[in-house]
Amino acid sequence: MVQSPMSRKLARNGGLFYPVIGFALFVTFLYLAFGDLWGFNFNREEIKLSFVERNGTQFFVDGKAFYINGWNSYWLMDHAVDYSNRPRIKGILQAGAKMGLTVCRTWAFNDGGYNALQISPGRFDERVFRALDHVIAEARKNGIRLMLSLVNNLHAFGGKTEYVKWAEKEGVALSSSNDSFFYDPTIRRYFKNYVKTVLTRRNIYTGIEYRDDPTIFAWELINEPRCMTDPSGDTLQDWIEEMSTFVKSIDRKHLLTVGLEGFYGRKSPKRSTGNPEFWAADLGSDFIRNSMLSTIDFASVHVYPDHWFHDKNFEEKLKFAAKWMLSHIEDGDKELRKPIMFTEFGLSNENEDFQPAQRDRFYKMVLDFIYKSAKRNRSGAGSFFWQFLVEGMELYNDDFGIVPWERPSTYELITEHSCRLAKEHGLLHTQMEHLKDFCASTRL
Repeated sequence: MVQSPMSRKLARNGGLFYPVIGFALFVTFLYLAFGDLWGFNFNREEIKLSFVERNGTQFFVDGKAFYINGWNSYWLMDHAVDYSNRPRIKGILQAGAKMGLTVCRTWAFNDGGYNALQISPGRFDERVFRALDHVIAEARKNGIRLMLSLVNNLHAFGGKTEYVKWAEKEGVALSSSNDSFFYDPTIRRYFKNYVKTVLTRRNIYTGIEYRDDPTIFAWELINEPRCMTDPSGDTLQDWIEEMSTFVKSIDRKHLLTVGLEGFYGRKSPKRSTGNPEFWAADLGSDFIRNSMLSTIDFASVHVYPDHWFHDKNFEEKLKFAAKWMLSHIEDGDKELRKPIMFTEFGLSNENEDFQPAQRDRFYKMVLDFIYKSAKRNRSGAGSFFWQFLVEGMELYNDDFGIVPWERPSTYELITEHSCRLAKEHGLLHTQMEHLKDFCASTRL
Protein backbone atom coordinates (compact mmCIF):
# COMPACT_ATOMS: atom_id res chain seq x y z
CA MET A 1 0.00 0.00 0.00
CA VAL A 2 1.60 3.28 -1.09
CA GLN A 3 0.30 6.78 -1.43
CA SER A 4 1.14 8.97 -4.40
CA PRO A 5 3.91 11.50 -3.74
CA MET A 6 2.72 15.06 -3.31
CA SER A 7 4.57 18.16 -4.43
CA ARG A 8 6.23 19.80 -1.50
CA LYS A 9 8.06 23.09 -1.07
CA LEU A 10 11.50 22.90 0.40
CA ALA A 11 11.25 24.07 3.98
CA ARG A 12 14.06 26.40 4.93
CA ASN A 13 14.36 27.40 8.56
CA GLY A 14 17.14 29.87 7.99
CA GLY A 15 19.08 28.43 10.92
CA LEU A 16 22.43 29.20 9.36
CA PHE A 17 21.59 32.89 9.38
CA TYR A 18 20.71 33.10 13.07
CA PRO A 19 23.25 34.70 15.34
CA VAL A 20 25.35 32.10 17.11
CA ILE A 21 23.99 33.02 20.52
CA GLY A 22 20.40 32.97 19.33
CA PHE A 23 20.88 29.55 17.77
CA ALA A 24 22.46 28.21 20.96
CA LEU A 25 19.50 29.47 22.98
CA PHE A 26 17.14 27.84 20.50
CA VAL A 27 18.88 24.46 20.82
CA THR A 28 18.87 24.80 24.60
CA PHE A 29 15.14 25.47 24.52
CA LEU A 30 14.54 22.36 22.41
CA TYR A 31 16.60 20.26 24.78
CA LEU A 32 14.78 21.50 27.88
CA ALA A 33 11.31 21.36 26.35
CA PHE A 34 11.46 18.30 24.11
CA GLY A 35 14.64 16.48 25.02
CA ASP A 36 12.89 13.26 25.97
CA LEU A 37 10.86 13.19 22.75
CA TRP A 38 13.57 14.08 20.28
CA GLY A 39 16.33 12.28 22.15
CA PHE A 40 18.94 14.97 22.78
CA ASN A 41 20.99 12.54 24.80
CA PHE A 42 24.58 13.23 23.94
CA ASN A 43 26.00 10.77 26.46
CA ARG A 44 23.93 7.80 25.39
CA GLU A 45 26.01 4.66 24.93
CA GLU A 46 26.05 3.40 21.35
CA ILE A 47 23.70 0.49 20.81
CA LYS A 48 25.31 -2.59 19.32
CA LEU A 49 23.21 -4.69 16.96
CA SER A 50 23.75 -8.20 15.66
CA PHE A 51 22.60 -9.56 12.32
CA VAL A 52 19.21 -11.25 12.33
CA GLU A 53 19.46 -14.85 11.15
CA ARG A 54 16.94 -17.48 10.11
CA ASN A 55 16.71 -21.09 11.22
CA GLY A 56 13.74 -22.89 9.71
CA THR A 57 10.51 -21.01 10.42
CA GLN A 58 12.02 -18.61 12.96
CA PHE A 59 14.28 -15.59 13.11
CA PHE A 60 17.04 -15.44 15.70
CA VAL A 61 19.13 -12.67 17.23
CA ASP A 62 22.12 -13.63 19.38
CA GLY A 63 20.74 -17.17 19.64
CA LYS A 64 17.30 -16.00 20.83
CA ALA A 65 14.06 -16.38 18.85
CA PHE A 66 12.99 -13.02 17.42
CA TYR A 67 9.31 -12.23 16.74
CA ILE A 68 8.76 -8.77 15.32
CA ASN A 69 6.42 -5.97 16.32
CA GLY A 70 7.08 -3.58 13.46
CA TRP A 71 5.69 -0.67 11.49
CA ASN A 72 5.82 1.13 8.15
CA SER A 73 7.07 4.70 7.71
CA TYR A 74 7.81 4.67 4.00
CA TRP A 75 8.67 8.40 4.02
CA LEU A 76 11.89 8.39 6.06
CA MET A 77 14.47 8.91 3.30
CA ASP A 78 12.36 11.37 1.31
CA HIS A 79 11.60 13.43 4.39
CA ALA A 80 15.23 13.43 5.60
CA VAL A 81 16.53 15.13 2.44
CA ASP A 82 15.63 18.48 4.01
CA TYR A 83 17.73 18.93 7.15
CA SER A 84 14.95 20.86 8.88
CA ASN A 85 12.78 17.72 8.76
CA ARG A 86 15.28 15.41 10.41
CA PRO A 87 13.94 15.83 13.97
CA ARG A 88 10.84 13.99 12.71
CA ILE A 89 13.01 11.03 11.68
CA LYS A 90 14.47 10.90 15.16
CA GLY A 91 11.01 11.40 16.66
CA ILE A 92 9.36 8.44 14.94
CA LEU A 93 12.30 6.11 15.59
CA GLN A 94 12.44 7.02 19.28
CA ALA A 95 8.69 6.68 19.61
CA GLY A 96 8.91 3.24 17.99
CA ALA A 97 11.64 2.21 20.41
CA LYS A 98 9.57 3.37 23.40
CA MET A 99 6.67 1.20 22.23
CA GLY A 100 8.98 -1.80 21.98
CA LEU A 101 8.82 -1.88 18.19
CA THR A 102 11.87 -3.49 16.65
CA VAL A 103 11.78 -3.13 12.84
CA CYS A 104 10.63 -0.31 10.54
CA ARG A 105 9.89 -0.96 6.88
CA THR A 106 10.74 1.98 4.61
CA TRP A 107 11.66 2.86 1.03
CA ALA A 108 15.27 2.77 -0.15
CA PHE A 109 14.21 3.98 -3.59
CA ASN A 110 12.98 7.09 -5.35
CA ASP A 111 13.38 6.83 -9.12
CA GLY A 112 13.14 10.04 -11.13
CA GLY A 113 11.11 13.07 -10.14
CA TYR A 114 11.30 15.13 -6.95
CA ASN A 115 14.00 14.15 -4.44
CA ALA A 116 15.02 11.22 -6.66
CA LEU A 117 17.75 8.98 -5.30
CA GLN A 118 18.29 7.58 -8.80
CA ILE A 119 17.97 10.47 -11.23
CA SER A 120 18.46 8.27 -14.29
CA PRO A 121 20.09 4.86 -14.81
CA GLY A 122 23.40 4.91 -12.96
CA ARG A 123 23.07 8.57 -11.87
CA PHE A 124 22.46 9.16 -8.16
CA ASP A 125 21.83 12.26 -6.09
CA GLU A 126 24.40 12.28 -3.29
CA ARG A 127 22.19 14.62 -1.27
CA VAL A 128 19.41 11.98 -1.20
CA PHE A 129 21.85 9.14 -0.53
CA ARG A 130 23.05 11.06 2.52
CA ALA A 131 19.45 11.27 3.68
CA LEU A 132 19.24 7.47 3.55
CA ASP A 133 22.59 7.30 5.36
CA HIS A 134 21.07 9.49 8.08
CA VAL A 135 17.98 7.29 8.41
CA ILE A 136 20.11 4.17 8.86
CA ALA A 137 22.46 5.88 11.33
CA GLU A 138 19.53 7.25 13.35
CA ALA A 139 17.83 3.85 13.43
CA ARG A 140 21.06 2.33 14.73
CA LYS A 141 21.23 4.89 17.56
CA ASN A 142 17.74 3.88 18.68
CA GLY A 143 18.12 0.12 18.38
CA ILE A 144 15.64 -0.06 15.49
CA ARG A 145 16.33 -2.29 12.50
CA LEU A 146 15.16 -1.43 8.98
CA MET A 147 13.55 -3.46 6.22
CA LEU A 148 14.54 -1.65 3.03
CA SER A 149 12.50 -1.99 -0.15
CA LEU A 150 14.38 -1.54 -3.44
CA VAL A 151 11.73 -0.59 -6.01
CA ASN A 152 7.99 -0.01 -6.31
CA ASN A 153 5.59 -1.97 -8.50
CA LEU A 154 3.29 1.06 -8.40
CA HIS A 155 3.83 4.56 -9.80
CA ALA A 156 4.61 6.29 -6.52
CA PHE A 157 8.26 7.37 -6.24
CA GLY A 158 8.97 6.29 -9.83
CA GLY A 159 8.67 2.55 -9.61
CA LYS A 160 8.93 0.14 -12.50
CA THR A 161 7.19 2.68 -14.76
CA GLU A 162 10.15 5.05 -14.47
CA TYR A 163 12.56 2.26 -15.48
CA VAL A 164 10.47 1.61 -18.60
CA LYS A 165 10.51 5.34 -19.47
CA TRP A 166 14.31 5.39 -19.17
CA ALA A 167 14.61 2.44 -21.54
CA GLU A 168 12.26 4.06 -24.05
CA LYS A 169 14.41 7.20 -24.07
CA GLU A 170 17.36 5.02 -25.08
CA GLY A 171 15.34 3.70 -28.02
CA VAL A 172 14.60 0.28 -26.56
CA ALA A 173 11.48 -1.17 -28.20
CA LEU A 174 9.06 -2.11 -25.45
CA SER A 175 5.45 -3.16 -25.10
CA SER A 176 2.84 -0.66 -23.93
CA SER A 177 2.82 -2.27 -20.49
CA ASN A 178 5.26 -1.36 -17.72
CA ASP A 179 5.54 -5.11 -17.07
CA SER A 180 8.49 -5.01 -19.47
CA PHE A 181 10.37 -4.01 -16.32
CA PHE A 182 10.41 -7.72 -15.48
CA TYR A 183 11.67 -9.16 -18.77
CA ASP A 184 13.57 -6.55 -20.78
CA PRO A 185 17.37 -7.15 -20.59
CA THR A 186 18.20 -3.43 -20.60
CA ILE A 187 15.90 -2.72 -17.68
CA ARG A 188 17.19 -5.72 -15.77
CA ARG A 189 20.66 -4.27 -16.19
CA TYR A 190 19.45 -0.90 -14.88
CA PHE A 191 17.98 -2.52 -11.79
CA LYS A 192 21.01 -4.69 -11.08
CA ASN A 193 23.23 -1.62 -11.21
CA TYR A 194 20.90 0.14 -8.78
CA VAL A 195 20.92 -2.82 -6.39
CA LYS A 196 24.71 -3.07 -6.46
CA THR A 197 25.09 0.66 -5.83
CA VAL A 198 22.77 0.58 -2.81
CA LEU A 199 24.13 -2.61 -1.25
CA THR A 200 27.74 -1.44 -1.52
CA ARG A 201 27.07 2.14 -0.40
CA ARG A 202 29.33 3.27 2.46
CA ASN A 203 27.36 5.26 5.02
CA ILE A 204 28.99 8.67 5.50
CA TYR A 205 27.89 8.81 9.15
CA THR A 206 28.84 5.29 10.29
CA GLY A 207 31.55 4.36 7.80
CA ILE A 208 29.85 0.99 7.26
CA GLU A 209 28.79 -0.39 3.90
CA TYR A 210 25.09 -1.17 3.81
CA ARG A 211 25.76 -4.85 3.12
CA ASP A 212 27.81 -5.03 6.32
CA ASP A 213 25.40 -3.13 8.58
CA PRO A 214 23.23 -5.20 10.98
CA THR A 215 20.94 -2.17 11.36
CA ILE A 216 19.40 -3.42 8.13
CA PHE A 217 17.14 -6.33 9.00
CA ALA A 218 16.39 -7.37 5.42
CA TRP A 219 16.12 -6.32 1.81
CA GLU A 220 12.82 -6.40 -0.07
CA LEU A 221 13.12 -6.81 -3.83
CA ILE A 222 9.95 -4.94 -4.81
CA ASN A 223 6.87 -3.56 -3.11
CA GLU A 224 3.71 -5.52 -4.12
CA PRO A 225 4.91 -7.07 -7.41
CA ARG A 226 2.31 -7.84 -10.07
CA CYS A 227 2.82 -8.88 -13.69
CA MET A 228 -0.68 -8.93 -15.10
CA THR A 229 0.43 -9.39 -18.71
CA ASP A 230 1.58 -12.89 -17.76
CA PRO A 231 -0.96 -14.40 -15.34
CA SER A 232 0.82 -17.76 -15.59
CA GLY A 233 3.39 -16.28 -13.21
CA ASP A 234 6.41 -17.42 -15.22
CA THR A 235 7.71 -13.93 -16.02
CA LEU A 236 7.67 -12.70 -12.42
CA GLN A 237 9.12 -15.99 -11.16
CA ASP A 238 12.04 -15.71 -13.56
CA TRP A 239 12.70 -12.11 -12.46
CA ILE A 240 12.63 -13.07 -8.77
CA GLU A 241 15.04 -15.94 -9.38
CA GLU A 242 17.52 -13.74 -11.23
CA MET A 243 17.35 -10.74 -8.89
CA SER A 244 17.41 -12.70 -5.63
CA THR A 245 20.44 -14.63 -6.87
CA PHE A 246 22.12 -11.33 -7.78
CA VAL A 247 21.43 -9.80 -4.36
CA LYS A 248 22.84 -12.86 -2.60
CA SER A 249 25.97 -12.73 -4.78
CA ILE A 250 26.71 -9.30 -3.28
CA ASP A 251 25.28 -9.65 0.22
CA ARG A 252 24.93 -12.95 2.07
CA LYS A 253 24.72 -11.38 5.51
CA HIS A 254 21.21 -9.98 5.19
CA LEU A 255 17.85 -11.67 4.86
CA LEU A 256 15.90 -11.25 1.63
CA THR A 257 12.20 -11.32 0.77
CA VAL A 258 10.20 -10.63 -2.39
CA GLY A 259 7.63 -8.08 -1.14
CA LEU A 260 4.50 -10.07 -2.01
CA GLU A 261 0.91 -9.29 -1.09
CA GLY A 262 0.23 -12.98 -0.52
CA PHE A 263 -2.15 -13.87 -3.37
CA TYR A 264 -2.28 -17.45 -4.63
CA GLY A 265 -1.64 -17.84 -8.38
CA ARG A 266 -3.38 -19.77 -11.12
CA LYS A 267 -1.44 -22.95 -10.46
CA SER A 268 -2.02 -22.91 -6.71
CA PRO A 269 -4.57 -25.30 -5.16
CA LYS A 270 -5.57 -22.40 -2.87
CA ARG A 271 -6.45 -20.04 -5.73
CA SER A 272 -10.21 -20.47 -5.21
CA THR A 273 -10.36 -21.04 -1.44
CA GLY A 274 -7.55 -18.82 -0.12
CA ASN A 275 -7.82 -15.67 -2.24
CA PRO A 276 -10.22 -12.81 -1.48
CA GLU A 277 -11.83 -12.99 -4.96
CA PHE A 278 -11.21 -14.56 -8.39
CA TRP A 279 -9.12 -11.66 -9.73
CA ALA A 280 -6.33 -12.32 -7.22
CA ALA A 281 -5.18 -15.44 -9.11
CA ASP A 282 -4.55 -13.47 -12.32
CA LEU A 283 -1.99 -10.93 -11.07
CA GLY A 284 1.06 -12.89 -12.20
CA SER A 285 2.25 -13.57 -8.65
CA ASP A 286 2.00 -16.75 -6.59
CA PHE A 287 2.70 -16.70 -2.88
CA ILE A 288 3.98 -20.29 -2.55
CA ARG A 289 5.89 -20.51 -5.80
CA ASN A 290 7.54 -17.09 -5.47
CA SER A 291 8.54 -17.69 -1.84
CA MET A 292 9.85 -21.23 -2.28
CA LEU A 293 13.18 -20.21 -3.81
CA SER A 294 16.28 -20.97 -1.75
CA THR A 295 17.47 -17.37 -2.22
CA ILE A 296 14.32 -16.05 -0.49
CA ASP A 297 14.64 -16.20 3.29
CA PHE A 298 11.09 -15.36 4.35
CA ALA A 299 7.68 -14.68 2.83
CA SER A 300 5.68 -11.47 3.06
CA VAL A 301 1.92 -10.95 3.16
CA HIS A 302 -0.28 -7.83 3.20
CA VAL A 303 -3.66 -7.61 4.90
CA TYR A 304 -6.18 -5.12 3.46
CA PRO A 305 -9.62 -6.76 3.53
CA ASP A 306 -11.44 -3.46 3.12
CA HIS A 307 -9.60 -2.78 -0.16
CA TRP A 308 -10.20 -6.28 -1.47
CA PHE A 309 -13.94 -6.36 -0.71
CA HIS A 310 -16.50 -3.65 -1.31
CA ASP A 311 -19.70 -5.54 -0.54
CA LYS A 312 -18.88 -6.91 2.90
CA ASN A 313 -19.39 -5.36 6.32
CA PHE A 314 -16.68 -4.96 8.94
CA GLU A 315 -17.38 -8.27 10.68
CA GLU A 316 -17.14 -10.18 7.40
CA LYS A 317 -13.87 -8.45 6.50
CA LEU A 318 -12.47 -9.26 9.92
CA LYS A 319 -13.43 -12.89 9.51
CA PHE A 320 -11.69 -13.09 6.13
CA ALA A 321 -8.55 -11.42 7.48
CA ALA A 322 -8.32 -14.05 10.23
CA LYS A 323 -8.70 -16.83 7.67
CA TRP A 324 -6.11 -15.16 5.40
CA MET A 325 -3.52 -14.95 8.17
CA LEU A 326 -4.09 -18.50 9.36
CA SER A 327 -3.77 -19.83 5.81
CA HIS A 328 -0.38 -18.17 5.30
CA ILE A 329 1.00 -19.19 8.67
CA GLU A 330 0.06 -22.77 7.80
CA ASP A 331 1.90 -22.32 4.48
CA GLY A 332 4.99 -21.24 6.37
CA ASP A 333 4.82 -24.20 8.73
CA LYS A 334 3.95 -26.93 6.24
CA GLU A 335 4.91 -25.82 2.72
CA LEU A 336 7.66 -23.21 2.82
CA ARG A 337 9.29 -24.01 6.15
CA LYS A 338 10.13 -20.31 6.38
CA PRO A 339 9.01 -17.34 8.52
CA ILE A 340 5.89 -15.47 7.38
CA MET A 341 5.83 -11.71 7.84
CA PHE A 342 2.68 -9.63 7.58
CA THR A 343 4.61 -6.62 6.35
CA GLU A 344 1.57 -4.36 5.83
CA PHE A 345 -1.81 -4.34 7.51
CA GLY A 346 -4.30 -1.54 7.92
CA LEU A 347 -7.92 -0.47 8.03
CA SER A 348 -9.10 2.52 6.00
CA ASN A 349 -10.88 5.41 7.69
CA GLU A 350 -12.78 6.01 4.44
CA ASN A 351 -15.04 3.00 4.86
CA GLU A 352 -18.68 4.04 5.11
CA ASP A 353 -19.12 2.31 8.47
CA PHE A 354 -15.67 3.23 9.86
CA GLN A 355 -15.29 3.81 13.57
CA PRO A 356 -11.94 4.25 15.36
CA ALA A 357 -12.70 1.30 17.64
CA GLN A 358 -12.82 -0.95 14.58
CA ARG A 359 -9.20 -0.21 13.90
CA ASP A 360 -8.21 -1.34 17.40
CA ARG A 361 -10.19 -4.55 16.94
CA PHE A 362 -8.50 -5.22 13.61
CA TYR A 363 -5.05 -4.42 15.00
CA LYS A 364 -5.65 -6.67 18.00
CA MET A 365 -6.69 -9.57 15.80
CA VAL A 366 -3.49 -9.31 13.75
CA LEU A 367 -1.30 -8.96 16.83
CA ASP A 368 -3.03 -11.87 18.55
CA PHE A 369 -2.16 -14.16 15.63
CA ILE A 370 1.50 -13.18 15.91
CA TYR A 371 1.49 -13.68 19.68
CA LYS A 372 -0.08 -17.15 19.38
CA SER A 373 2.47 -18.02 16.73
CA ALA A 374 5.34 -16.85 18.96
CA LYS A 375 3.94 -18.80 21.89
CA ARG A 376 3.91 -21.98 19.80
CA ASN A 377 7.20 -21.30 17.96
CA ARG A 378 5.35 -21.22 14.65
CA SER A 379 6.12 -19.40 11.39
CA GLY A 380 4.02 -16.25 11.91
CA ALA A 381 7.11 -14.19 12.69
CA GLY A 382 5.91 -10.60 12.79
CA SER A 383 3.57 -7.83 11.67
CA PHE A 384 3.98 -4.24 10.46
CA PHE A 385 1.32 -1.54 10.84
CA TRP A 386 0.65 0.62 7.80
CA GLN A 387 1.52 3.39 8.53
CA PHE A 388 2.91 5.55 11.39
CA LEU A 389 3.64 9.27 11.27
CA VAL A 390 4.43 12.08 13.68
CA GLU A 391 2.40 15.26 14.07
CA GLY A 392 2.29 17.74 11.20
CA MET A 393 2.81 15.25 8.37
CA GLU A 394 -0.55 15.43 6.63
CA LEU A 395 1.08 15.51 3.19
CA TYR A 396 2.45 12.00 3.76
CA ASN A 397 -0.72 10.62 5.28
CA ASP A 398 -3.33 8.39 3.68
CA ASP A 399 -6.55 6.75 4.86
CA PHE A 400 -4.55 4.23 6.89
CA GLY A 401 -2.02 6.46 8.64
CA ILE A 402 -2.00 7.21 12.35
CA VAL A 403 0.02 9.02 14.95
CA PRO A 404 -0.10 6.13 17.46
CA TRP A 405 0.25 8.14 20.67
CA GLU A 406 -2.74 10.33 19.77
CA ARG A 407 -5.06 7.41 20.57
CA PRO A 408 -4.15 5.96 24.01
CA SER A 409 -5.98 2.67 23.42
CA THR A 410 -3.94 2.06 20.25
CA TYR A 411 -0.68 3.02 21.91
CA GLU A 412 -1.37 0.66 24.80
CA LEU A 413 -2.33 -2.16 22.42
CA ILE A 414 0.97 -1.84 20.55
CA THR A 415 3.15 -1.59 23.64
CA GLU A 416 1.45 -4.48 25.42
CA HIS A 417 2.02 -6.64 22.35
CA SER A 418 5.74 -5.88 22.63
CA CYS A 419 5.57 -7.05 26.24
CA ARG A 420 3.70 -10.22 25.29
CA LEU A 421 6.37 -11.13 22.77
CA ALA A 422 9.06 -10.36 25.33
CA LYS A 423 7.30 -12.60 27.84
CA GLU A 424 7.65 -15.53 25.44
CA HIS A 425 11.18 -14.95 24.15
CA GLY A 426 12.70 -12.24 26.34
CA LEU A 427 13.47 -8.57 25.81
CA LEU A 428 16.21 -7.69 23.36
CA HIS A 429 18.98 -5.66 24.95
CA THR A 430 17.90 -2.75 22.73
CA GLN A 431 14.45 -2.82 24.37
CA MET A 432 15.61 -2.96 27.99
CA GLU A 433 15.81 0.80 28.54
CA HIS A 434 12.30 1.48 27.31
CA LEU A 435 10.27 -1.59 28.27
CA LYS A 436 11.74 -3.36 31.27
CA ASP A 437 9.84 -1.45 33.94
CA PHE A 438 6.71 -1.06 31.82
CA CYS A 439 6.42 -4.77 31.05
CA ALA A 440 7.13 -5.70 34.66
CA SER A 441 4.15 -3.59 35.78
CA THR A 442 1.80 -4.79 33.04
CA ARG A 443 -0.52 -7.70 33.66
CA LEU A 444 -0.74 -9.87 30.57
